[in-house]
Amino acid sequence: MTTVELIGVPFDGYGRAGNQARAAAALRAAGLAGAVGGVVGDDDIALPTAESARGPNGLINEPALLAMTDGLNERVGAAVTAGRFPIVFGGDCAMLLGVVTGLRDHAGDTALVFVDGHEDTMPLDVSEDGEAANTEIGLLLGITGRLLQGPLAQRLPALQRDRLAVLGPRDESWRRQFNVGTLADCGVWLAPLADVAADPPQTGRRALAALPAENWWLHIDLDVLDPVEFPAQGLPGVPDEPGGLTWRQLTALILAMAEAGGCVGASLAIYDPDQDPDGADAARIVEFARDVLPAVTGTA
Repeated sequence: MTTVELIGVPFDGYGRAGNQARAAAALRAAGLAGAVGGVVGDDDIALPTAESARGPNGLINEPALLAMTDGLNERVGAAVTAGRFPIVFGGDCAMLLGVVTGLRDHAGDTALVFVDGHEDTMPLDVSEDGEAANTEIGLLLGITGRLLQGPLAQRLPALQRDRLAVLGPRDESWRRQFNVGTLADCGVWLAPLADVAADPPQTGRRALAALPAENWWLHIDLDVLDPVEFPAQGLPGVPDEPGGLTWRQLTALILAMAEAGGCVGASLAIYDPDQDPDGADAARIVEFARDVLPAVTGTA
């Protein structure tokens, strides 16, 4: 039976003490561990006190970002090497800087299946807010980040374009404001929202068939969901981009990919407990986890 290791990430990309920094604790309290089964560990990585200022690379909360990258590199790498199935949860998509470098450094050839409402390739020099979660895919691929300095520059890039499949983005109009193109023109396999929504299972199977690596990591950014279905995403007071998948479509997508096998770990990001005062969205996330993670981890 597969052994699951839960790794919480108390990180917020804007340096706030609450919001996404509280996501791991809120999901744990809502019963995430019980929804998975076979769990042998469940704790948070240690991070320094959050900072709301931009760091040397123009990213907010950069000391915690660096600590998260190093911590996840080691934890994910150790778990996969030992034959455990790591599930990283909380925080935002910047966690992939640690996850993907950890897989590269410790686990060998592993692809990334990236389920997200955005492509996350914003160049650092045009980032309007300094949030790392808008930039991580571009940095991992080396499409952006040529002016990186310090420890991040030493770790990146870390992912080949043919080892990435992107499913569900709907951010074309937002990217156009900053003259940022699409990964589909850069040799990356990509299925936009309309394609995924039309046939989630078949799109998931096509994504895996396009990847040359046998092993793959599943990343789910919950802002791939329609904000009507999942309100606790994005920034408080800022309208979320309309559209997105339903919970049913997202579940069908993940279960179809799980059937193919080869998944070595998973991550779940973008939940804001401060926008979920009654805990309804946390409960829905746990219900989703109960529906898909046993199949993904092999504990079903």
